[in-house]
Amino acid sequence: MFKIELQRFFRFFYQLRSIDWLLFLAIFSLLLVGLSAIYSVELSQEVSEFIHVQKQIIAIFLGIIIFLLIAPSNYKLLQNYALILYFFCVLLLVGVLVLGETIRGSTGWFVIGFVSFQPVELMKVSLVIALATYFSRQGKRPFGARMFLESGVISLIPFIFVLFQPDFGSASILLGIWFFFLFFAGIPWRYLFYLVLVGGFLFFMSWNFLFADYQRARIMTFFDPSLDPLGQGYNVTQAIIAVGSGGWFGSGLGFGTQSQLKFLPESQTDFIFAVIAEELGFFGVLLLLSAFGLCLYRLGRQVARSRDDFTAYLVLGIATVFFLQIFVNIGMNLGLFPVTGIGLPFVSYGGSSLIVMISLFAIAQSVAVHYHNGHADVGVLS
Repeated sequence: MFKIELQRFFRFFYQLRSIDWLLFLAIFSLLLVGLSAIYSVELSQEVSEFIHVQKQIIAIFLGIIIFLLIAPSNYKLLQNYALILYFFCVLLLVGVLVLGETIRGSTGWFVIGFVSFQPVELMKVSLVIALATYFSRQGKRPFGARMFLESGVISLIPFIFVLFQPDFGSASILLGIWFFFLFFAGIPWRYLFYLVLVGGFLFFMSWNFLFADYQRARIMTFFDPSLDPLGQGYNVTQAIIAVGSGGWFGSGLGFGTQSQLKFLPESQTDFIFAVIAEELGFFGVLLLLSAFGLCLYRLGRQVARSRDDFTAYLVLGIATVFFLQIFVNIGMNLGLFPVTGIGLPFVSYGGSSLIVMISLFAIAQSVAVHYHNGHADVGVLS
């Protein structure tokens, strides 16, 4: 018995040796930059107990535990639980509308004591797995109306429930995941017209019946910040000032005027990119973007080298979640997109988001481990 357990122990660590170390380095760098920026923001607090830093570190340690469980396991087993996980997450989205707490205008949080959790973050993982399973099983069929409608139903159900919270930013990420899967599956161009019509209809309905006043204000001030210079427009203006004042080397951690003097709102979440740009300057931003670029490159390489459709779609979905959140968050900080509350992956403060991002990273590493070992059907949990 002891000998068997010892063999399992050594096999466990042998498999971990096969992870994608460049991808690991990229994520590790992002976590360090994020912790540094959160620490800097908390220096400006009157009573600085570094609560956010402590919570972020706890989330990282929980993420490490999840990583150690997922990375050496057989990722293909996710196909067997795709439907169960999907419906479980949909039930969570329904439950949070009834039992959830309203934070910053969105009823999308379960709060239990000191712990808060956003079900939509887990829904991102579930949707990626569900769509990867669906499209991989339809891979031999030509793309048609049935595939378009069925995948649309899978995606639009959680999308609608998230809009009811209302959380337009997270809902747009869910819809974006579906769009990327459609293009990768070879959607005919005529379906793009249908997508535009559906998107326009959903936006019209959301604007009139779902969006809260502050969300409409965010969109309006995106086009003209002068409409609310001391409200929603203020956030964007201060972020742009922070980004522009960083120069080549920045003002140094803890010395940014916009963040330290509290001109920049939500500086540890939505606008953490502006904090990094102001305090670490062009070279800090270059390091950040290089880490993100390396991460997406390694994921893209995994997609290109995948031996089966499920693996390709799964890694594509993971890369899509990372890319969309990076693109939207940085766009918000530069005034290119409306402020939608989307954090910067691995960098912004937020326990549930960070744990989910690490979980997606762990699944990608599971793919790397099994590719390196030359098989995709053996794992610690198989």
